[in-house]
Amino acid sequence: MIKRALKHTFTLLNVDYVNLTLKWNYKNVISPYFRLYYIDAGEGEISDISTTLKLEPGFLYIIPSFTLCNLTCQNHLSQYFIQFFEESSDGISLFANNRSIFRIKATAVDIINFARLLEINPGRGINRSDNPRIYEKNVFYKEYQELNNQQNMGTFIETHGILLQLVSRFLTPEIFKHRETTDIPVKILNAVSYIQLNLHQNLSVTYLAERANQHTDYFSRLFQQYTGERPLKYIHEKRIERAQYLMITTRMTYSEIAAQTGFENIFYFSKIFKKITGVSPGNYKKQIELI
Repeated sequence: MIKRALKHTFTLLNVDYVNLTLKWNYKNVISPYFRLYYIDAGEGEISDISTTLKLEPGFLYIIPSFTLCNLTCQNHLSQYFIQFFEESSDGISLFANNRSIFRIKATAVDIINFARLLEINPGRGINRSDNPRIYEKNVFYKEYQELNNQQNMGTFIETHGILLQLVSRFLTPEIFKHRETTDIPVKILNAVSYIQLNLHQNLSVTYLAERANQHTDYFSRLFQQYTGERPLKYIHEKRIERAQYLMITTRMTYSEIAAQTGFENIFYFSKIFKKITGVSPGNYKKQIELI
């Protein structure tokens, strides 16, 4: 009997209950983590490039990581919110093919889960500002990660369990396009892990194939079979995701980011960045600063 293993884990960043006003009005927000809302009063609106959803009481909303969106409140809005990071054994997000905002009707259990998560994780709100431009900094991520490290084992496991329950609410066949995959061979899984940990290094397909003791063409076909992408395209996408993260959370120059993400020069970095995102690094940075 083949065991089915859970490949995705979630790490808490923030959880809180807040009352928002019309000052909650931010455009072109893009974050390296997930946002999850439960609205209990008032109204607002969230939108991405293809969808606009009204924020209204009695519903849950999720915004996957690296999903460009707008957040607005016309008058008053009160909500529970959770922000969390995702990690996966194969480097592929649960929402890799679903980078869009979603809405579902909340249940009594959902509401209990939000309240319980807040109860066992006090002081995990955004205490500085509700402006993403202010609180989305790497130093703050490290600060909250340390709080996770300080949790006792019971709280740590319960927190992860609640996050899994809440995310699972959005994984129904009706709203979630899930691509069934078979177990990934160890050599491909090892290559994916190596890529994630060495994005700043010189990663060639030939070298990855040699590490797996396989012919380059065969390795590439096998990699595509189990990840859905050729190795080079996968490497480029992961490097650009890391670049987006650094652009949001640090003050690195483009040259520094290019070096940190393994590009040989800023011109090649800019070319691949625009190919994958549709905009140049400069225009992407301007979008961020419009928040």
